[in-house]
Amino acid sequence: MALHPIDALAAGAVAAALTAGATPLAGRISVRLGAVDQPRERGLADRATPRLGGLAILVGAVVAGVLWLPDGNPYPAILLGALAVALVGSLDDIFDLHPAAKLAGQLAACAIPVAAGVTVDNFTLPFVHRVDLGEFGGPLTLLGIVLVVNVVNLSDGIDGLASGVAAIAAVTFSVIAFDLGKPAAAVLAAIVAGAALGFLLHNFHPASVFMGDSGSNLLGYLLGVVIVEGTLKTNALIALVGPLVILAVPFLDTTFVVLKRMKYGRPIYRADANHFHHRLSRIGFSQRRTVMYLYGWTIAMAGLALALRFVPYSDSAGHLHPGWAALMAVLGVVVLAASVYLVFVLEILKFKRLDTLLMRREGATEEEIDADVARRLETGEFEAVRRGTEEFDAVAD
Repeated sequence: MALHPIDALAAGAVAAALTAGATPLAGRISVRLGAVDQPRERGLADRATPRLGGLAILVGAVVAGVLWLPDGNPYPAILLGALAVALVGSLDDIFDLHPAAKLAGQLAACAIPVAAGVTVDNFTLPFVHRVDLGEFGGPLTLLGIVLVVNVVNLSDGIDGLASGVAAIAAVTFSVIAFDLGKPAAAVLAAIVAGAALGFLLHNFHPASVFMGDSGSNLLGYLLGVVIVEGTLKTNALIALVGPLVILAVPFLDTTFVVLKRMKYGRPIYRADANHFHHRLSRIGFSQRRTVMYLYGWTIAMAGLALALRFVPYSDSAGHLHPGWAALMAVLGVVVLAASVYLVFVLEILKFKRLDTLLMRREGATEEEIDADVARRLETGEFEAVRRGTEEFDAVAD
């Protein structure tokens, strides 16, 4: 059966409807099993919230997948792997698995589609041409999918963030996969987008249900599979660049947090409050404002990835078309500027101005202010700047 964009729309819509309908039930199951997230110092939630929402995402994704995806390998194995990785996440939500046991479960689940052929055996680098991975293709693909699983898992720390970013990324992957002649992967990406959006109806602030590790593991797994099947198994430039650009926000967030933990000698698996969303919250942003800024950043990166695929800035021989290449350069500069604005201006400069205003009110000298700002920005362990936020926003913005 040939798959077309209309199939992607239909599959995504069914996944969204099923997930949205199943989410309240997943919440009730969470409460019965004791899988309830309690407010804690490093978190942003202010009330107890069920955290097995990933079960609803699983229902939407698997049912839509059975209805629309091909019945030949690797897609049955992909759905089986989805069940396995969601199970691992659910056990972690209920019993708080040891990190080593959790990682072993993720590796076992992700090995299911890899064994069925979801592997990257070779790829093409610009100016280097074809690179054959040989017998390392399978193991490297497995590690890559597990990496995406954990990147999405680590980004899930504020209402609606992981589900919204996953939906934006999946829509982008679906468009690119169709253009690359990978319709089954494109439909799978649409299913991921639909399931994420269906869950977002209940997960946007104030969330009534969290996806938990069952959901973040599942979304990361499905996005990883889509990346392999939809882009990496082609010779297009977007095959390597696209996933890094589209998922730049969670990848940068994870890199920042892991390096911070390594710098201070903390276990990289131990949760803390140094993610982008935590730091934006600490300068006084509401949860909704924080997540909308991060959505906007993700959309900008996704738009750049689409432009890399569809703007004819070069021919098949690699010769640049000056006008289109100039347009791409402008787009790249705009997206880079937006990224710098979000990371530097909003997080650092605005915090410095707010902190300066507060300390001046308390009679601090300029030297004391500079020392305080440097210490707090270095460690990321400063208290929320919430006093008089409305007054300071008018001055700082």
